Amino acid sequence: MNKKKILVTATDLMTIQFLIPHINYLDANGYEVSVACSVVGNRLDDVRKAVNSGISVRTVRLVRNPLKPGNLKGYKDLKKIISEEHYDLIWTNEPVMGVMTRLAARKARKAGTKVLYIAHGFHFYKGAPKINWLACPIEVFMSRFNDVLVTINWEDFHWAKKHLHTKTIEHIDGIGVDFSKRVSLTPREEKRNEFGVSEDDLLVLSVGELQKRKNHEPMIKAVAALNDPHVKYYICGRGELNEYLHDLVEKLGAEDRIRFLGYRKDIPDVMNAADIYAHPSRREGLGLASLEAMAAGLPLVTSNVQGIPDYVENGVTGFMCDPMDVEAYKENLQRLIFDPSLRERIGKVNLDRVKKYDVAVIERTLYEIFRRLMGE
Repeated sequence: MNKKKILVTATDLMTIQFLIPHINYLDANGYEVSVACSVVGNRLDDVRKAVNSGISVRTVRLVRNPLKPGNLKGYKDLKKIISEEHYDLIWTNEPVMGVMTRLAARKARKAGTKVLYIAHGFHFYKGAPKINWLACPIEVFMSRFNDVLVTINWEDFHWAKKHLHTKTIEHIDGIGVDFSKRVSLTPREEKRNEFGVSEDDLLVLSVGELQKRKNHEPMIKAVAALNDPHVKYYICGRGELNEYLHDLVEKLGAEDRIRFLGYRKDIPDVMNAADIYAHPSRREGLGLASLEAMAAGLPLVTSNVQGIPDYVENGVTGFMCDPMDVEAYKENLQRLIFDPSLRERIGKVNLDRVKKYDVAVIERTLYEIFRRLMGE
């Protein structure tokens, strides 16, 4: 019996950060899997090393900016791959890749290929800037060209059920937290010593690119306003706002309390050294870093947008604030800073609540969606 053939399309960054466990799981469970990546983060070699032996990884000439005319070359690349290989299922991800893949697969769908699109967080959501809603009619139109839409948060799911043309709309609890990363962690005290954080200090941590969407500025202002030498705020990530945010910290006179750690490959170890996790995003499909922080037993202080309310319950798993409300961030940080028992209680709840987001659970959930879609 021939194996069912699956094509996975995404950027190299999306693939290496989120999709590898699922690609390898499908391969290990009897499917012939291929991957087509656009290269936006120079991670193609990492993708090739991470996938199981025998999985082919090809490139397509797409960029994240939908207005770049060069994307036509990527469309042609995808069309060639799809027409040559005769896939049973195409699984696509991300806005530009998702649009181009679905357009390229129109002929294949008429011949029986199924197309599944995972929306990792629509750009439009309650409270989103008006410009973000320009993507809405595109999603509505493109929903005609996939057989299944999968959303990773409930706000997107309910909106899609009401407005999109896709016949089958499914919900999954994110793309999965890899609990195996929490094995053999660097001891908490050792990591804190590395960062110059004493046991008398309280460490607030954020993980996310230094970009507008991740919205670090109001949290920086909130920590600076606390004016407490024992409250440290460390941010892991890099991005186009690096210089601006460094200048902001200097302007606020908080260089002794707020540090930028850059890109890190030891995030589980860094989380193990922290006391509170801060996630002030303006837009978030779900927020994998927050879920990883829950798996580390950390209480959360977050914004209240899109997918975040799926797992943050005020006073139970953490505290939510309007994205730009500096005073609210400050007040909720203070609640946790001055109440160690509250931090401990919330941390224990988070260790339990995060279990449903385990990547092993999501692997099986997606696998069953694929099987139903292909009539197995």
